[in-house]
Amino acid sequence: MFLVTGANGQLGQELRLLLGDRAEYAGRAELDITDEAAVSAFFAARKFDAVINCAAYTAVDKAEDDAEAADRANRVGPELLARYGRNIIQISTDYVFDGTAHLPYRESDAPNPVSVYGRTKLAGEEAALREADTAIVIRTSWVYSSFGNNFVKTMRRLGAQRESLGVVFDQVGTPTYAADLAASIVAVLPQIRPGMKEIYHYSNEGVASWYDFACAIMEESGLSCAVRPIESAEYPTRAARPAYSVLNKAKIKKDFGLSIPHWRSSLKMCLEKYLSL
Repeated sequence: MFLVTGANGQLGQELRLLLGDRAEYAGRAELDITDEAAVSAFFAARKFDAVINCAAYTAVDKAEDDAEAADRANRVGPELLARYGRNIIQISTDYVFDGTAHLPYRESDAPNPVSVYGRTKLAGEEAALREADTAIVIRTSWVYSSFGNNFVKTMRRLGAQRESLGVVFDQVGTPTYAADLAASIVAVLPQIRPGMKEIYHYSNEGVASWYDFACAIMEESGLSCAVRPIESAEYPTRAARPAYSVLNKAKIKKDFGLSIPHWRSSLKMCLEKYLSL
């Protein structure tokens, strides 16, 4: 039996579809992962093979002014889940990097987060690896799904309302369909060896700017909204973003025998699913 925390988020809901009754699902109402007494009591009453922690404070700009809340969700939560759950898969982010690289980031590359969100997520990685008996950290990027709020849904909504919109072209990474990430996590679970402590990178294959991603969303959705490439300086945000955060996925593919779809084909699958709901 597994425990999925952050169960009402995009990845949590995709995992629910795949794991079904093989897991217990906890949102904030069922378990406050930042409350040590609550976490201790929760695990004292239950036994899990592993915790898959999808819970996080993901409001990147808001985190700049709410660092304490971001720290509690992104560092304290993983620390407590690792300490009392003992075995954990901790979901992390490309924002642990500063974005100054020109080649896809490997797990061995030194993190250097440039935002509160990135710093607290890196601290959560370190806590999970330190506290757990077995810990797998999976860094991912640009997550979207047919569930929840995300860039794909925002672009579809704006694309239906406007004749044109500007999207930044100078931030480059890779979109990740949460259903693909969930399927990979399920494939990884039975292959984890007791005592493993490893960091892995996972996103869909390929490279895109947010502008490229938006153009593909409009095209696949049959929307006529024109997308204009703009520089990040034209769309200032409270938090700094890595300009380049493509992840090298060779390690997770090699260690677990994964085959990863290209982001464009996964976007098409997501939209087909979303439109059929």
